[in-house]
Amino acid sequence: MNIRKLRLHDTGGTLSSEDRDEYEKDYARLIQSPAFRRLQGKSQVFGAGSGDYYRTRLTHSLEVSQIAREVARRLGKTYPFLGQNEHPGLLMVPEVVECAALAHDLGHPPFGHKGEEVLDHILRERYGVPYEGNAQNFRILMFLEKRAGSDRGLDLTAAVLLAINKYPYNMDDPGRMKGVYPMEWKGIDYLRGLWGMPAGCSTLEAQLMDLCDDIAYSTHDIEDGVRAGKILLTEDFFEDDRLVDGVVREILDDPASMAAVQWESTNLKAMVRRVLEDYYRQWKEIYVQYGRETSRTNREMKARWVSKFASGVGIIDDPKTGWKRVTFVKDGVEDFDMLRTMEILKKLAWVTLIKDFRVQRLQKRSENMLKRLWDSLERYETGRLILPPDWVESYDMQKGDWPWERLVADYIAGMTDAYAEKVYTELFASRTGSIYERD
Repeated sequence: MNIRKLRLHDTGGTLSSEDRDEYEKDYARLIQSPAFRRLQGKSQVFGAGSGDYYRTRLTHSLEVSQIAREVARRLGKTYPFLGQNEHPGLLMVPEVVECAALAHDLGHPPFGHKGEEVLDHILRERYGVPYEGNAQNFRILMFLEKRAGSDRGLDLTAAVLLAINKYPYNMDDPGRMKGVYPMEWKGIDYLRGLWGMPAGCSTLEAQLMDLCDDIAYSTHDIEDGVRAGKILLTEDFFEDDRLVDGVVREILDDPASMAAVQWESTNLKAMVRRVLEDYYRQWKEIYVQYGRETSRTNREMKARWVSKFASGVGIIDDPKTGWKRVTFVKDGVEDFDMLRTMEILKKLAWVTLIKDFRVQRLQKRSENMLKRLWDSLERYETGRLILPPDWVESYDMQKGDWPWERLVADYIAGMTDAYAEKVYTELFASRTGSIYERD
């Protein structure tokens, strides 16, 4: 038995007998799923539908998958141990990483990070349970989606499921903020045990997917910000002390960044200023080189930074865990300068885009909508009357496994931005609707 290609429910392959590789089947199951299609209507930074140019969760996921697939191919040629089958978690199959990247954002609700924040706040405050986008991925993949011939998830291979699992923890563990909900953790934990995965360590494929997500975020979102006029490519903008201080503050307020990148060994403010100055100087050189054509300059700038980050990815031994780690590598050791540079660009996108007052207004509007939608659905007796019948039927069959509030979270989280607005309008706005509109 190939334990990387094992499926939790179709262990004998009786529902998967076509003449295709198992990872090709996973790819098909993902891109043909409604959850994947709905990513086209979910915000990345700017609201989905706010312009033809800006990225959505779907285009972001496609870009992450392209970067991850190509880096996986390069690493496979660079590190001989990846082809020696030493351990199922120490392999690097491009098709597996590609599938994981396509699925990594399925659990994000409408309205971007604000939607996740609102659902998590409601569930924790009222029920003492969390909502977390990465955990929701597995709820979708292992339960909510229904592929042909199955009534329980897409039943992906073990390799792809564990490549999506960048936080290999049970969300029920004390103090755990990211991980997998207990119901789905049973299956993930079983696969990890079968593979002999060290506690708290993720597969190399999961680590690469996660790093490529950061690469895309730190480059593509800045391109969107420039296009939207939120990031002004002028010397005054990049030398603004308020911008520098804002980036510094976001880094200091991010415990994960502070722990992973070892900022204590550098002058944080000086490095932020240097990276921003270098970024602007490079943009200006390309701008002159390409005849002062702004659109072409922005595309070239993005491509060069993606290439810079992607070519710096490597694998090192991790003495803290005894496992291996995918990170930026230079001369055989972790390249902290590259890690810090990427963090600064990520925070630049956050400060200039998410913290923009117009974006904040839209997020406040989104928060109000989601809270009122939740209040309308919260009680089973009344909520069931305004939910689609198949959702109520599914709950009635499975209510021994999960409570009503989890179904409400599933339903709202699965909405696109536009569908959330549609349901909100039907419930609260003065309008003439039709009972023949289809959900």
